[in-house]
Amino acid sequence: MSIFFPFSLHPRCIKTQHIRSFLSFNLYKLNPTCKITFTNRTHRLPSDLYNPYLYYIIAMAHPVAPVSPPLKDDLDIVIPTIRNLDFLAMWRPFFEPYHLIIVQDGDPTKTIRVPEGFDYELYNRNDVNRVLGPRVSCISFKDSACRCFGFLVSKKKYIFTIDDDCFVAKDPSGKEINALAQHIQNLLTPSTPLFFNTLYDPYRDGADFVRGYPFSLREGVPTAISHGLWLNIPDYDAPTQLVKPRERNSRYVDAVMTIPKGSLFPMCGMNLAFDRELIGPAMYFGLMGDGQPIGRYDDMWAGWCAKVICDHLSLGVKTGLPYIWHSKASNPFVNLKKEYKGIYWQEEIIPFFQSVLLPKECTTVQKCYIELSRQVKEKLGPLDPYFQKLGDAMVTWIEAWDQLNSPAQQAAANKKNESTPSTKSSILFGVTY
Repeated sequence: MSIFFPFSLHPRCIKTQHIRSFLSFNLYKLNPTCKITFTNRTHRLPSDLYNPYLYYIIAMAHPVAPVSPPLKDDLDIVIPTIRNLDFLAMWRPFFEPYHLIIVQDGDPTKTIRVPEGFDYELYNRNDVNRVLGPRVSCISFKDSACRCFGFLVSKKKYIFTIDDDCFVAKDPSGKEINALAQHIQNLLTPSTPLFFNTLYDPYRDGADFVRGYPFSLREGVPTAISHGLWLNIPDYDAPTQLVKPRERNSRYVDAVMTIPKGSLFPMCGMNLAFDRELIGPAMYFGLMGDGQPIGRYDDMWAGWCAKVICDHLSLGVKTGLPYIWHSKASNPFVNLKKEYKGIYWQEEIIPFFQSVLLPKECTTVQKCYIELSRQVKEKLGPLDPYFQKLGDAMVTWIEAWDQLNSPAQQAAANKKNESTPSTKSSILFGVTY
């Protein structure tokens, strides 16, 4: 490789010598075989000269093309909220290039303020009612489970969802963590659910498969879910909150691992990403909140359902990095009121999911989910009438998913995205904002 600079530099000028050396050294780092030619003189490449005042020269000589944020046109950020989204100011460097879907819970007449500069759609309960019509019963009210409406109306391949009391965390070196970038890395690299790798994620830099790992399994499987963690306020249940009211998580573990096939996990929705095309129909956060006998189990219900389906369809789930900073501890007494039935019921629910068998005819997420809803009503229905209602809601959810994600709807959304510039308001499914 040769680079020619069409200007003459006097060989005896000190400034000239610095320019030559600086260009040579920095271009050498980019390409060790590079030769630099100034007019008709060719210079060998030194490796130890540097002038910090001449950055503009290297920038002019080797301009860097703008780098587009990863998956900018393929990812939506879904945020459930009841308050102004001031927390987005801290996330601006990481979130601003992406499209946001904000699901406003509670009073639909309340105005939610969103900081300037973000591209977003905002749906309140009135909008949810108009979009879903008679199927609106499957969307929870006065509970963060309402976020799954954002999963329904998104047309992107990937979803990242975060709570409005979560902020940018820092790693042990003090560097701010780009949680979204780490989730993207997790989703774009395979998972290894069939055989545990003792160096955790073998696809990360500095890691690999250890001795004894079967070569036939090293290709891995597609990753459907990336489950992140939290610093500061841990995601504890109410009894643990009451016993440990001052406990904070300051332990940063630099690890990502695949959850093995056959193992369930308590999924938390406050720092979560998933491949909507691979597992989207299973990411239903159930019936929680207003009018329901249980709350704060929405994300865990989705996690149990999704993990069983991932295992059946040979998809992977990763947990670990990235961390966010969870800033606000919820009231443990309020939480106990929401959770107390779930605390008892989970001793029956978890063995149910551990024993679920999906027939080989279930070849899609939708088919798996419909079969799972049938088993929920059959096996958990005797535990409480709520599970009969929940099983019906699971079917309604799939009907709504298919309604809003038909090939015709997808084609219309793609055409709209191609022809319409991004704005802070939009018309979607006949709903005007």
